[in-house]
Amino acid sequence: MENIRPRLKFGNKVEQVKLRKRKSQLYSKEDENPLNNGVLRAKLIVFCVAFRLINCLLVQTSFVPDEYWQSVEVSHHMVFNYGYLTWEWKEGIRGFTYPLLFASIYKILHCINCDSVFFLIWFPRIIQALLAAYADVKFFFLIRTLENRDVATWTFFCHLCSWFSWYCCTRTMTNSMETTITCLALFYFPLPGSKTHSSKTYLSLVALAVVIRPTALIVWFPLVLYHFWQEENKVRLVTHNFVPIGAVAVVTSTLIDCIFYGKWTMVQFNFLKFNVIHSVADFYGAHPWHWYFTQGFAVVIGPHLPLFLHGCSLAFRRYKVLLLAVVWTVVVYSFLPHKEFRFIYPVLPFCMIFCGISLANLKAWRGAAASLLLVSNLAAAMYTGLIHQRGTLDVMSSLQMLCDDTSTPPDVLFLMPCHSTPFYSHVHCPMKMRFMECPPDLGEDGYVDEADIFYDDPLHWLRTSFPYKSSLPTHLVLFDVLEREISVFLRGNHFVRTAEIFHTHFPEGRVGGSIFIYERH
Repeated sequence: MENIRPRLKFGNKVEQVKLRKRKSQLYSKEDENPLNNGVLRAKLIVFCVAFRLINCLLVQTSFVPDEYWQSVEVSHHMVFNYGYLTWEWKEGIRGFTYPLLFASIYKILHCINCDSVFFLIWFPRIIQALLAAYADVKFFFLIRTLENRDVATWTFFCHLCSWFSWYCCTRTMTNSMETTITCLALFYFPLPGSKTHSSKTYLSLVALAVVIRPTALIVWFPLVLYHFWQEENKVRLVTHNFVPIGAVAVVTSTLIDCIFYGKWTMVQFNFLKFNVIHSVADFYGAHPWHWYFTQGFAVVIGPHLPLFLHGCSLAFRRYKVLLLAVVWTVVVYSFLPHKEFRFIYPVLPFCMIFCGISLANLKAWRGAAASLLLVSNLAAAMYTGLIHQRGTLDVMSSLQMLCDDTSTPPDVLFLMPCHSTPFYSHVHCPMKMRFMECPPDLGEDGYVDEADIFYDDPLHWLRTSFPYKSSLPTHLVLFDVLEREISVFLRGNHFVRTAEIFHTHFPEGRVGGSIFIYERH
C-alpha cells in the first residue's frame, strides 16, 4: 500500500498535464475554427460600428480649423461651386484626394435632392466613424494573432478607452484618416509573429496615407526600412512592390490634382517647398524643441502613460520596431518649430499595444487600473467632446437660420481670428459671409495680414473699412473679449446683441469664453 500512493500521486499529475494539453488543444481548435472566428468577427464589427457611431454623435466640438478648411469646405466648393478656399489651395500644396471622398458623398446627396445642411455636416463624419470602426476590428485581430486572448482583450480595451482617439477619430481631418489607414496598414505589416502579412496591401495603404498627408512618411519610414532590412529578396521587394506602388500612387494623385486645379500641379513637391524651404509652418506658431517630450506626448496618450512605460519595459524586445517608430516620430516632429498634438496621433495605436501588455500583466491590480483608466479617459472624452470649444459650431447653426430670411439679404462679418469657424459647408446657402484673412508671408509685394492689422486697432479698422452706413454688414460675430473694445462702434451703428453662445471655460488671448452675434437694426 505504501508503494501505491506515490504512483497515484504521480499518475494524478500526468493526468492533470494531459488534461491541460487537451484543453489548450481544444481552445486552439476553437480559435482556428472559421465558424467561431466568423461569429466573433460579426459581433466585433457590430460592436465597433455602434461604438464609433455613438462616438461620432458625442463629439460636438471643434478642434482645429483643418478639420473643415482642408476637407469639407473644399468638398462643398467642388460640388456646389461656391465657398472659400484657403491660400493652400491657391498655392497648390494640398491634394484633392481626401476632399474627393466627401465631395462624392455631397454629389450623391445633391443628385437625390437630400443635400440638407444636416446631412452635409453629419454624413462625412459618419463615413469617418465607419472607417475608424473597420480599423478597430483589424487592430483587434492583429493583436489576436500576435498575443494571447488576455493581452488582445486588454489591448483593445486600452485602444477604445483612449480619450484622444475618441476626440479625433471621427473628425474630418487628414490626421484622423492618416491614423485610420496606419491602423489598417499595421494589420498587414510583417511584425514578428504576424500571420496576416501582405507587402502589397500594407504598402498600398501607406502610399494612400502619404497621398492624403505627406507627413505620414515620417511614421512609416522606420517601419518600411525595417521591412526592407528583414526581407531576404530585397531586389524583388523594391522592383515588385516599392517602385510600382509608389509610382501608381504619385501618378494617380497627380492626375486628380491636375484635374481639379486645372493645371499641372504636383502637391508633394509644393508641400515640401513651402514647409521645408520657405518654413511656412512656422507662421502658425513655434514651440520649444522639448514640447512633445514634456507636454505633447503626455497629453495625447493621457492616463495611459504609466501603462505605456511599464509595457515598454515588458515588451521592448518583442515590439522594438514599433517603439522605434514612436520615438522616431516624436523626435522628428520635435525638430520642426510648429507643433500640434494631432501630429503624433498616428503612433497612438502603437502605444496601445504596450499599454495592453502592461494591463494584462498587472494581475492583482488589473481591475483597479482598468477602472481608473476608464473613468479618467471618459471624463476627458466627454468634456472635450461635448463642452470645450463648441461655440464655433453652435454659432454656425444660428447663422444657418438666416438662409431663410428673404426680407433682408444677410451680410455676416466674422470679427474673430481667421478660420475660427467652419463656413459654407455648415450653412449651405450662398449668403454673403466674410472673415479677416491671414495668409503667411510668401515674399510677395504688398503682403497684408488683415487679422493682425485688425487686432492692432479694431475700432480704427472698422471705421475705415465701413465709412458709410450703407456698407455695413447686417450681422457681426465676435468673441466676448472684443466687445468692450468696439462697443462705441456697435452702439453708434445700432448693432444689438441677439445671441450669446458658450464656447469654452478656458479663454485665451483673442479667443473668448463666449461668442456674441450682433444684428444691425
